[in-house]
Amino acid sequence: MGRPYSATEQLDAQAHALWAKLHAVLSPQSVVLAWLDWASHLAVSPGKQLELLRMAVEQSEELSGYLQRYWREEKEQRTALEPPLVSKLFKEEAWRQWPFNALQQSYLMAQNWWQEATTHTWGVEPHHQNVVAFGASQWLQIFSPGNYAWTNPVVLQRTSEEGGVNLGRGLVNWIDAATRQINQLPPAGSEKFVVGENVATTPGKVVLRNRVMELIQYTPTTGKVRPEPVLITPAWIMKYYILDLSPHNSLIGYLVSQGYTVFCISWKNPGDAERDLSMDDYLQQGLFAALDAIDAIVPGQKVHATGYCLGGTLLAIGAAALARDANPRLASMSLFTAQTDFSEPGELALFIDESQVSLLEAQMQRTGYLRSDQMAGAFQMLRSYDMIWSRMVKEYLLGERYEMNDLMAWNADATRMPATMHSQYLRRLFLNNDLSSGRYLVGDRPIALSDLKLPVFNVGTVADHVAPWRSVYKLHYLTATEITFVLASGGHNAGIVSEPGHPRRKYQIQTREAGGLYRSPQEWQTTVPEQEGSWWTQWLAWLDARSGEPTDPPTLGAAETGYPVLGDAPGVYILEK
Repeated sequence: MGRPYSATEQLDAQAHALWAKLHAVLSPQSVVLAWLDWASHLAVSPGKQLELLRMAVEQSEELSGYLQRYWREEKEQRTALEPPLVSKLFKEEAWRQWPFNALQQSYLMAQNWWQEATTHTWGVEPHHQNVVAFGASQWLQIFSPGNYAWTNPVVLQRTSEEGGVNLGRGLVNWIDAATRQINQLPPAGSEKFVVGENVATTPGKVVLRNRVMELIQYTPTTGKVRPEPVLITPAWIMKYYILDLSPHNSLIGYLVSQGYTVFCISWKNPGDAERDLSMDDYLQQGLFAALDAIDAIVPGQKVHATGYCLGGTLLAIGAAALARDANPRLASMSLFTAQTDFSEPGELALFIDESQVSLLEAQMQRTGYLRSDQMAGAFQMLRSYDMIWSRMVKEYLLGERYEMNDLMAWNADATRMPATMHSQYLRRLFLNNDLSSGRYLVGDRPIALSDLKLPVFNVGTVADHVAPWRSVYKLHYLTATEITFVLASGGHNAGIVSEPGHPRRKYQIQTREAGGLYRSPQEWQTTVPEQEGSWWTQWLAWLDARSGEPTDPPTLGAAETGYPVLGDAPGVYILEK
């Protein structure tokens, strides 16, 4: 995407952009190739075919036997009969009554059959196998009996009790949701959470603004502060205030209250004018520019650098580049759900191959950026039951609204991705895995994570669909430096917003000393004891142990060195739509 297109290439780009628009930026060639690969190999695998035939016969016999036992039981005992398959999709007792028990068991058996059919097929390329298995699962979910009023006993019972009023409320909910989507408005309830009023409210000042980001310095609330400031680098795929949500669950507010000088980057929401922003721009004008400002405001102090998601990947790149300098500027590095090795990136890899990336590039060449709804659509597909089907049943069939919370409102406040940067990110990191292979260039020199010597606090979350914790854990074999690894309950976002006092939070933590022996993630998970509570307190203790004695807080900004106060937090970039 860096060089000008020739006339014929421009013609192709326009055609591919139209093709992308017609297919919701999901490459049909990629899908067709995957299915052809699977089907052609299954066609020459008679053993696999016999196995699937045997499985279908056994499932039929199992279902028939269950229904026969059901009808032989006394009427009041029938729902107590354990079905062959149990799923959270059909947990209500009404699903064990005829004919709904037959419907849900048939559906679950079909799921199992297709899972077996689309996996472990001889000769199928692994990526194609994953795409086919995922596609079959998505296709089957459409036909789940729980998705339709006439085959869902819970909906039928509610409709009977309310005389259909629930369906009327559901229609109102659907019209409201459709209207909001057409007019590109946030979901209902989001208006309760206003940036700068009840979310992103930690007091501070903007001390730097450039083409890529604003840098916020937060106002100290303690008489003394640790001499080493904390710099937070969030992902530009999201707005930074997930780390400064409501006052009770703000990680930034927590750090400030514990005596730290905190700086945070707030990325600009890119449009067509920013189409040429590159990964290097985010590094130079983002991370490195922020470090320059901090050095002017808090001179002579090393920084506790913290990166979240893609911001953590950028931080790892920057830290490896700084490791070559005589003064590396960083006291420590903390990475939250951030991947540094992309050889096993998890379910997002379903949407990343040469055909898919090329189609995205053609679309972004036309618009200048990747739209937020395109990213949101991919994430929703990864959790289609939770994000799509269950919500449709609850809101449109049962007529109930989901109670909006601050995390959900933040999630709806989406951002875009500049074309050049996103192309480089997908190709250099996902497709080529340059960072973990020592091929990633900063300037004209490759960097290596093995050069890292600073202590690392590395957090993964158990239910992460974006950066699976085993992928996050791979940092252990990319560098011999000291790593304190935390495996926290929750997902990519909820596992990080884990304030002290939050109920049902758990984590595991262990430190591998510098030069220590490697342990597999499976061994680590099964041997490290689980602890109750928030990992934030462990991180604070880790930072304290690597910080100096408290001293007087620095001023907000440093006008005399070119970093005047430009306005109040949360700044103006965060408000861009």
